[in-house]
Amino acid sequence: MTGFHALENEKVERKLTPHPLSFMHLHALWIFLTAWAAFLAWFFHSSYWQKMPDMDVLQIGGAASLWLAGLVLGGVVASLLMIRWRIFFIYMAIFAAGMLLFWIGGVMDYLTTFIPLYTLIISFIGFFVVEIYRRSHRYFITNLRIVMKGGLILRRERTLRYDRIADVDYSQGILGRLFDYGNVVPITQSGFGLGNDTAFAAGGVAMETGKKKRFGIFGFAGGGKEVQTPRARSYYELHGVHPFHEIKVIMEEKVQEGSIAPYEREQVRLQKEMLDLLKGEKEEKEED
Repeated sequence: MTGFHALENEKVERKLTPHPLSFMHLHALWIFLTAWAAFLAWFFHSSYWQKMPDMDVLQIGGAASLWLAGLVLGGVVASLLMIRWRIFFIYMAIFAAGMLLFWIGGVMDYLTTFIPLYTLIISFIGFFVVEIYRRSHRYFITNLRIVMKGGLILRRERTLRYDRIADVDYSQGILGRLFDYGNVVPITQSGFGLGNDTAFAAGGVAMETGKKKRFGIFGFAGGGKEVQTPRARSYYELHGVHPFHEIKVIMEEKVQEGSIAPYEREQVRLQKEMLDLLKGEKEEKEED
């Protein structure tokens, strides 16, 4: 089995990959670029653009500024929502590479075609990159442990035995409930699998008692609140696994089995062997 090395007496019970719709938060980045390319193609051929002065410098500057404004806005919003500023810098790199190609390629006469087409090509590349990234994830549920792998340039891997799992968090979005996929976050006894959400508030007050008499209370007061919430990278959790309800049952059974102490597990095994032996003797007597 590719990328998996079984231990002694280990059997793979389920091999999983994320559902195709489970990475829509990343696909949304390139869907935005597609929509932005379509808008620019329409705008550059509309009557609004025709009102621009017929001067190369102004047209180039106006087109580049409009293109950049959309990328900046999209990059900032996406980075804030996903808490990953690398998205903003990727958008800026797309703009810088596009402007470099613009000057080197000498396509000034085709500016209104170059920008939308280039943006559209980048969006198609983005779709393929996200899909390859999704396919790089592999999850193995065995009789002894969970093995989670993923990543393109840097390969990540997490191995977790069932007796180390203290809790399991299950989550589904709207699409997950419709197509029966969701996220399973195993939380260890050390707290691996938990993230923090932080909130902060501040304020100040000023008052005026008369035309000449002023009284002010200027201050800065704030408070922070930090809440732990189950969160992990997609290669450190069972991300977007399908069918969700079936995997949930399997996880509950495995964690329950792993919570039994070794000596208790041995007693259960011995009792089972005794029952099988007695059952065999009973069947032999019945045959005689």
